[in-house]
Amino acid sequence: MIEVAHLVKTFGDLAAVDDVSFRVEPGECVGFLGPNGAGKTTTMRTIAGIFPPTSGTVRVAGHDVVREPDAARRALGYFPEHAPFYPELTVEEYLVFVARAKRLPRAARPHTVARALAACDLGAVRRRLVGTLSKGFRQRVGLAQALLGDPEVLVLDEPTAGLDPTQKREIADLVLSLRGRRTVLFSSHVLPEVAQVAQRVVIVDRGRVVAEDAADALASRLGGSSTLRLRADAPADALCGVAAAVPGVLRAAVEGERVRVEIADEEARAAVSRAVTARGWTILELAGEAPTLEEVFLRLVGGGRETAGTPAREDGARLDPPPAGTEGSPGRGGVA
Repeated sequence: MIEVAHLVKTFGDLAAVDDVSFRVEPGECVGFLGPNGAGKTTTMRTIAGIFPPTSGTVRVAGHDVVREPDAARRALGYFPEHAPFYPELTVEEYLVFVARAKRLPRAARPHTVARALAACDLGAVRRRLVGTLSKGFRQRVGLAQALLGDPEVLVLDEPTAGLDPTQKREIADLVLSLRGRRTVLFSSHVLPEVAQVAQRVVIVDRGRVVAEDAADALASRLGGSSTLRLRADAPADALCGVAAAVPGVLRAAVEGERVRVEIADEEARAAVSRAVTARGWTILELAGEAPTLEEVFLRLVGGGRETAGTPAREDGARLDPPPAGTEGSPGRGGVA
């Protein structure tokens, strides 16, 4: 499991992480969300043992990352957002290198590498140079190195960043296949992907946790406006106009044969129903629609600060992979 308790991480006068606490239970897959600068990457790097906490505690599989760093690192596989690779190595050579860097027993390395290749469906490209692979396959290689050593815990920072829709789906399916067999904490800008893969979400903003629950439970707790799907034996445009004029309706829009109606409360639902039937129309559908994870996210963080583009870094770290032997390189953070 992962246990984060009152974590604070500062860089000079900047508090990138400010009293963050959450848990990821054994076998649980949790999505980690937040706008740019919210503290996601800093929190994940602290869990991975790259950054020491300023205060607070972090435990990985029961091991304190400060007091028992070696044991914590052995229990964890880390896939950084900008995973560094050696392009001149083949996939297999790179994974052997990472296995050595992780100090896995020499006799166990061939079997360990073979299992990681199979788990990430990399057998067909095992002898290809990493530098010649597509971004999707390089992301698979990054996941494979995180799986080396059969860690109990996986921390995956933006594993689908920069991929096309098909590649995103493939990586999401791979993460989904790990659920129940590994404790997984992963961040992503693709909110529908998180909703499908994660059993629970933790949302951070300005270095603090602002929500933590299953996506549907968060939507229920937030309350506020809700959405109706409305269909009747009437032209959709006319139906939309009637619904939009009802007090308590915040907005209405035609979507095919239906009208999507956002209402402020349940009284507005009843008023929409009365307005439609008063026109002599028969209601064919009037169903509630739970807010999507994206809508929940935007309500909690104030809307629209995070995009699918290149994320800002709350710690000021460089975006390009650093040279070998620095934090985030294959020699250190890349194989934590």
